Amino acid sequence: MNQTSGKNALLTGATGGIGPHIARLLAANGINLVLSGRRADRLRDLSADLRSESVRIETATADLTRMGELKDLADNAVSALGRIDILINNAGLEEVVPYQRQAPDQIQATVLTNVMAPLLLTRILLPAMLARSDGHIISIASIAGRLAMPFGSAYSGTKAALSEWSLSLWMELQGTGVKVTTICPGFVTGAGMFARKGRDAPGSLGSCTPEQVAEAVVKALHSNKPEILVNSMPVRPLMALKSISPVAAARLGDKMGLVAFLRSLTKRPDDANHN
Repeated sequence: MNQTSGKNALLTGATGGIGPHIARLLAANGINLVLSGRRADRLRDLSADLRSESVRIETATADLTRMGELKDLADNAVSALGRIDILINNAGLEEVVPYQRQAPDQIQATVLTNVMAPLLLTRILLPAMLARSDGHIISIASIAGRLAMPFGSAYSGTKAALSEWSLSLWMELQGTGVKVTTICPGFVTGAGMFARKGRDAPGSLGSCTPEQVAEAVVKALHSNKPEILVNSMPVRPLMALKSISPVAAARLGDKMGLVAFLRSLTKRPDDANHN
């Protein structure tokens, strides 16, 4: 029996990166969806693509860097489907760049999208879930939030905040009927930033596909796990080492090619003139 069939979900970041993959698998599992993103045309295209599923598909445009739009998004989602059983905080901004070159407005947008929007959307929708003693908050974080990511420090920092907030909330809500899960993918192939750059991470670091991330979201719905890691290589030993000795973990990450790989993604055409 499919326990998720007939549930209603709000999915942010539905049209970018792994968003469409999550949307398709949720719809295939009988979950009604409110798809949210910044571009109405892409939302329409994705919605049309999912019409063959026997579920309701609604769309809601929203810019999550504008805090005033969050309550409107939540209200529109509830109005469209009657209630929201599942909130999937998927929208995120990422940029690989030396921190001193990252624009202040990009840092602000990263914090607003990756941290503030999930926290505030959850705060808006959580009371109704608690009143029903049923609901699930799923946030797409990153292994970069569990292990430091050089040249992506703003992204890594926001995903660390998202992971720790999610775990804190998971502990707080035990026994309420509302579940909380963080999904932490490694380098995602075939979608997102690394796909746009046409680069694959070194094999020693591992990777995952968008489909595997989507499968982890569905797996989360059938469990009460606080965290699911999605990566082809085991990373918990490195996470454990980091908790004991951040320096040792950083050195091992460097030997595995992490720093060199990420530094290579920051190169600009004019960098040769600034040696």
